[in-house]
Amino acid sequence: MNELKNRGVEDILIACVDGLTGFSSAIASAFPKAEIQQCIIHQIRNTTRYVSYKDIKPLMADLKKVYKANSEEAALIELDSFEERWKGKYPQIAVSWKSNWSNLATYFKYPQEIRTLIYTTNSIEAFNRQLRKVTKSRSVFPTDESLLKLLYLSMRDITKKWTGRRRGWGVIHSQLEIYFSDRIPD
Repeated sequence: MNELKNRGVEDILIACVDGLTGFSSAIASAFPKAEIQQCIIHQIRNTTRYVSYKDIKPLMADLKKVYKANSEEAALIELDSFEERWKGKYPQIAVSWKSNWSNLATYFKYPQEIRTLIYTTNSIEAFNRQLRKVTKSRSVFPTDESLLKLLYLSMRDITKKWTGRRRGWGVIHSQLEIYFSDRIPD
């Protein structure tokens, strides 16, 4: 995070993180005004890792009521309901969600358009996966520079596909300007 600051990043409005230990506090120390949103998809994957196959569909239907709720209050009610139904079989799921709630519930502060933008880190992971695919076939690079060149060229090819605008970006940008009016430059 300090390297980002040294490279000129002055502020981060909302940081979407995957739950890596210490990452949220590193962001908070470098960018104290940044909102932290933990990736909902990562939380789901981590909490359903040991769920029996026969239970996964009904459990996910109940869990979806939590993260798809219209407000944080409604989500907390649904989380209590989820815990009541599943605490006998899977007590750790609700505990995990409650212990991470401060970072999982950030997106409830915002309208639906911003929520869909920040609730998951999957687009970042897809980019990283494409870079790994390029380097995977080569186990040794003669120099660090050769690796950097390969990653640069791969990144250029990957980003060529990013020509379109984000659907609803005008609305999202307007909403971000409302929520962060004092932090978004004109």
